[in-house]
Amino acid sequence: MLLQARASTLLIIDIQERLFPAIHDTESVLEHSGWLLAIARRLGVPVLATEQYPKGLGPTVPELRDELRDGEVLEKIAFSAVADPGLSQLPGGDRRQFVVCGTEAHVCVLQTVLGLLAEDREVFVVAEAVGSRRPQDKALALERMRQAGAVIVSREMVAFEWMARAGTEVFREISKQFIR
Repeated sequence: MLLQARASTLLIIDIQERLFPAIHDTESVLEHSGWLLAIARRLGVPVLATEQYPKGLGPTVPELRDELRDGEVLEKIAFSAVADPGLSQLPGGDRRQFVVCGTEAHVCVLQTVLGLLAEDREVFVVAEAVGSRRPQDKALALERMRQAGAVIVSREMVAFEWMARAGTEVFREISKQFIR
């Protein structure tokens, strides 16, 4: 089950201004999520983001929000982005594969992943791009998602599978700019 750029959507869950400072290892989660967003843009993979109750938790952090386009952000009240209507109607929301990053791993990420799996989607959770307030909650969430059928991956796994081959101009560009 390889990721394919033409079948994938990147889903960034609830990386929001008021919650984000409480997340363990925030800078790492933000760096890896931003990296995935840039790769997705370069390869034409649709990007969607969610905001959990933005009146209370604020909007998406500026570092990511500035890279999002109109119609790519779904406001929600349910913890699962699948429970509230609208995700599947957004551009890329109907794709078979979802690459997921965001916070909190044991709440909104977990419930969204379980919802996507229930819809028979292929779900790939980027381990270094999800976070929770407590590291043990993240660890438990990753294990539970794996047991439920999600594939736990690294950001480079995503990038190389989306590119599929070396020797292309896009491979050279991404390799030079993003792969160190």
